[in-house]
Amino acid sequence: MKILYSIALFILAGLCEIGGGYLIWLWLREGKSWWLGLSGAIILVLYGIVATWQPANFGRVYAAYGGIFIMLAILWGWKVDGITPDKFDIIGGVIALIGMGIIMYAPRG
Repeated sequence: MKILYSIALFILAGLCEIGGGYLIWLWLREGKSWWLGLSGAIILVLYGIVATWQPANFGRVYAAYGGIFIMLAILWGWKVDGITPDKFDIIGGVIALIGMGIIMYAPRG
């Protein structure tokens, strides 16, 4: 159960980081409303808070989070930007998730 909770936190943090960054992107790169930029900044702050809820130390959490971020970014690009991932995107994402699992959940004694 702890692993599922941890994975849910990683996904929530990833959605906050990617979503917040995307809103700032829309504001600065696509000339959208400054409200999107402000909303993005607030969501990015939430990302930083959510990450602190993980049970491990800072370095391990942020190293492992990279794997989740990579896969979420690929999925975001596919579902939001309409860029279908190719086999190398998928292979790289799976490798990153395997690394994430080892870093975060390998038994330590």
